[in-house]
Amino acid sequence: MKSFDRRWQKATFLISTSLFLLTATPAFAHHPFGEKTPANFFEGFLSGLGHPIIGLDHFAIVVSIGLLAAVHSRGIFIPIAFLITAMFGTGIHLTGASIPGVELFVTGSILLFGLLLVMLDRFNLKLLIGLAAIAGLFHGYAYGEAIFGASMSPLIAYLLGFTVIQLVVSLAAFAIAKAVTQQKLESSAKLRSAGFVIFGIGLAFFASQLIAIALPIAE
Repeated sequence: MKSFDRRWQKATFLISTSLFLLTATPAFAHHPFGEKTPANFFEGFLSGLGHPIIGLDHFAIVVSIGLLAAVHSRGIFIPIAFLITAMFGTGIHLTGASIPGVELFVTGSILLFGLLLVMLDRFNLKLLIGLAAIAGLFHGYAYGEAIFGASMSPLIAYLLGFTVIQLVVSLAAFAIAKAVTQQKLESSAKLRSAGFVIFGIGLAFFASQLIAIALPIAE
């Protein structure tokens, strides 16, 4: 019981820290080139590499997916499903189709996957793959904003860049989680602690989106 209390206190501290950092920061820039649309292959590739890293919301979901994949046999299909549908989501955005409330879905997915990490292996693989695919669709749609209106060359480079970096991040998280679970010593507690942190990040983003909707700031 005492060890559980200590873990809970740690998780609470980490969540509180995440909330403070997010509320203390006015905004997270998601695009390496600011509002400028990438004009060539190099700029497109760099923008694709940077978007999932600079955007803490996207980074958190990719890490959580990699961690979850390590808990299940054949769990590698979880990040694969996310990556494939992220490209489709970007394509949907580029067609000009509108998805209302996409940011709520994006931030809500971080909350969900943080919670799934806390609960670990209570859900079957097919369900997790399906949820990852849905999350990838919304995150991909959000990625599309940075490349909207670009020509074909930077567009292809952007898709390549964000797919490569998400694959690297998710595989790194997967490898770390595998190493932790092989040690077996409080491995579940460590992954759950990571889940609490991701949940806290998602909660902060989700709350900020709700506040923005409820109290819109006139530009």
